[in-house]
Amino acid sequence: MSRRPFLQRHDIRHVIVFRALQLGDMLCAVPALRALRAALPDAGIVLTGLPWAAQFAQRFDAYLNEFIPFPGHPLLPEQAVRHDALTGYYAAICERGFDLALQLHGSGDVTNHVVAGFGAKTMAGFTRGEASQSDRTLFVPYPENGAEPERLLALPDRLGAPITGAQLEFPLRREDIDELETSKLAPDLEPGHYICIHPGARKRDKCWPPERFAEVADQLKDEFGFDTVLTGSADEAPLARAVAEHMRTPAIEAAAPISIGAMAALMSRSRLLICNDTGVSHIAAGLGLNSVVVFSKADIARWAPADRLRHRCIWDPAAERAAVVLQHARALLAGTEPSGQRAAGMWPYW
Repeated sequence: MSRRPFLQRHDIRHVIVFRALQLGDMLCAVPALRALRAALPDAGIVLTGLPWAAQFAQRFDAYLNEFIPFPGHPLLPEQAVRHDALTGYYAAICERGFDLALQLHGSGDVTNHVVAGFGAKTMAGFTRGEASQSDRTLFVPYPENGAEPERLLALPDRLGAPITGAQLEFPLRREDIDELETSKLAPDLEPGHYICIHPGARKRDKCWPPERFAEVADQLKDEFGFDTVLTGSADEAPLARAVAEHMRTPAIEAAAPISIGAMAALMSRSRLLICNDTGVSHIAAGLGLNSVVVFSKADIARWAPADRLRHRCIWDPAAERAAVVLQHARALLAGTEPSGQRAAGMWPYW
């Protein structure tokens, strides 16, 4: 078998990538998509995933040319299966005759079967077993350690794509800013003079209690004088209201039916984001916005943003470490480091 990298052994002009996950998981895949685009600058690259990700593909049009909604699979929990759409979905993809199908969705126990159904000329992806390679397939062991963006980069690396770094991105568009301004959610906020608190998460059982967010917000208001903006989706408005009700200082409730892009535009003008382990922590990483992220269930080594100077990740499943959250919020707002806690040039997790 040729020693040339997999991508160089085939004429690849049309690629389909499968990753059917939520916002944070998709943002963690951006470095892998960036590497793929660097390797195939002229290829048409199609993403297929959860229907909401049409907006993800549109935002990252530097790496993706098209989006196809995935109708689901009985063994994948992210969405209910639209059984009536399955036959047409696979038939339409097979008819396209893709040169390469990439499985970028986990260890492949279920998803390799999904991607094999695309009928592409070649296929690559992760596997739970040992690495295997033929002339037309490449399977890489799914990494069990490391941050999610770095794990996903193992696949394009083995394919021979140039790795352009594990940093995240979240490009803002003019329409994001226009939507924010039209919403009138916070018309009098001065950029750089407020902090955002995002108390929600897709899974409510991993949310820090509203009273803890309120405690931190009040103390930061007393010490720094910045306004407090409570962000979230429209469904999270009751949670934002609960935080506001526990506060003794005023807050701006901005949990509303705006797009992810408009919410990111609001956050981008703030000094700091305090949130649970959820998708907005990866938006903050993509924006270069300082953040304090409270973890209670997820694998912190896998899901914490990579820049531990800018993003302080606190393990607090018992909701008893508000003082630690405050300590790191103060350090980020004041531009200082908590004394005695920096080691070997890299912040640990707290």
